[in-house]
Amino acid sequence: MDAVGLEARAAALGTRSIKTSAKAYAIDLAISMIDLTTLEGADTAGKVRALGAKAVHPDPTDRTTPRTAAVCVYPDMVATAKQAVAGTDVKVASVATAFPAGRAALDVKLADVRDAVAAGADEIDMVIDRGAFLSGDFMKVYEEIVAVKEASGQARLKVIFETGELSTYDNIRRASWIGMLAGADFIKTSTGKVGVNATPANTLLMLEAVRDFRAQTGVQVGVKPAGGIRTSKDAIKFLVLVNETAGADWLDNHWFRFGASSLLNDLLMQRQKLATGRYSGPDYVTVD
Repeated sequence: MDAVGLEARAAALGTRSIKTSAKAYAIDLAISMIDLTTLEGADTAGKVRALGAKAVHPDPTDRTTPRTAAVCVYPDMVATAKQAVAGTDVKVASVATAFPAGRAALDVKLADVRDAVAAGADEIDMVIDRGAFLSGDFMKVYEEIVAVKEASGQARLKVIFETGELSTYDNIRRASWIGMLAGADFIKTSTGKVGVNATPANTLLMLEAVRDFRAQTGVQVGVKPAGGIRTSKDAIKFLVLVNETAGADWLDNHWFRFGASSLLNDLLMQRQKLATGRYSGPDYVTVD
């Protein structure tokens, strides 16, 4: 993998200037692609209900604001999240498979997945066994994804690589192909729980992988960068990467998502600025 070339292309695409009506479109598109996330030990039912309300009506003062794609929670909060978004098209995603480390026996991981699905999860975000991957036991990684896909039933499966722990771009590309061949509906960069999460370069690499995979198999797979994407400017850079690399077919929340918590507020403030001509502050958006 040409690391220098990959990073240079990602940086060059990040310099594209997006203005006025195109920026307004990009902000609304980014809002619609967010998996609004809370994955903390201190999560409560009240916090999850508030998160669901925000996903359904991100800006209560402007009902033209798009809904987010999903809320993402731990398995024991799925039922609460389902109630919070009931009657809308907002999905409920659940992390599983001993998230974030993935250090558990396979039967425990599968039980985790089945519990989330039974509670009503529309999507499952699993983590791969990075220890097996880095040891070269790629078949174990593949077979585990296949098993989780089967346990997920009708729920869409996002496979998290934890790119910050895979060390090299060659490893990220290899993991992408293993995930897609095993049946992933999405490939996802990170848990958001380590030092290095989604970057333009690792997301560009994964976008190239899904583009090439569709060219060879006819099967389209989504991409979800997660962790570290906090501003509207960042989000728009990622959308440019999608358009210029995978193409317009991925510019839809069925095929591209942002895993984020703080990003939504910045998008809402920028949206209010475009509508009113005045900068809003954090006092004008809800605190997660």
